[in-house]
Amino acid sequence: MKQLKLGLPKGSLEKATIALFESAGWLIKPAARNYFPEIDDPELICSICRPQEMSRYVESGMLDAGITGKDWIMENQSEAVIVSDLVYSKVSRKPTRWIIAVAGNSDIQCLEDLEGKKIATELVNVTTRFFKGKNINVDIEFSWGATEAKVVSGLADAVVEVTETESTIRAHGLRIIHELMESNTQFIANKDAWNDPWKREKIENMSMLLQGSLRADRIVGLKMNVPEGKLQGIVDILPSLNAPTIANLYQTDWFSVETVISEDVVRDLIPKLKKNGAEGIIEYSLNKVI
Repeated sequence: MKQLKLGLPKGSLEKATIALFESAGWLIKPAARNYFPEIDDPELICSICRPQEMSRYVESGMLDAGITGKDWIMENQSEAVIVSDLVYSKVSRKPTRWIIAVAGNSDIQCLEDLEGKKIATELVNVTTRFFKGKNINVDIEFSWGATEAKVVSGLADAVVEVTETESTIRAHGLRIIHELMESNTQFIANKDAWNDPWKREKIENMSMLLQGSLRADRIVGLKMNVPEGKLQGIVDILPSLNAPTIANLYQTDWFSVETVISEDVVRDLIPKLKKNGAEGIIEYSLNKVI
């Protein structure tokens, strides 16, 4: 039996990734202190590894495909195939950001003020290329963690760190002077695996289902009964992906109307539908929108 070696990210994205695969149709069962979780697909072999290392393993062929961040693909200058973006809306509504920050009371106000200064970061290669492109000479030091604290303790003049809400940055009394880049989760593939017809089809099918699950995250189905005389008025106010589905109710002058809409508009829409003659309104969640 042919099998595809799939890498799943360890750390903050691990639970969200497993949940995403479950909604897409794959049940993954991680085990304590085990980096090879079970999956209910005999065509897949799963491994869990750090996102920082994922692109190297995929590029080398140790893994056929994997999920990691755009930032670590750039850091490793990986030549793996980018299959698709996976913006995990259940984790964050927007991409993460890599920023340059200094102490709140620092005299450093702009990038040029960092000339000759020490910068701590885990994203060493990207940071090096950035400042080289700006012709600003800085001393870049790899940070194993707790990067924000290095400015507070005087071990660095600035940090390049990732943030979603800036809460940790503010908690350490730091001030952002520049945004280096945005990053999001990406599904990547090894070039040889991508050129293998069976593996490519497996990877593309996985990508399609994962994307479908992400699209369905903030979309719901809405179904209702509408009398014939009120039908046009309901259709006029009813949003949909393409057009609502309308069917006659058996031996009546009523219609069943069904649509798929953004979850954000439901709370305002249902009272309007009720006011305009809709009855038996049902809202239901979706697993995938392909």
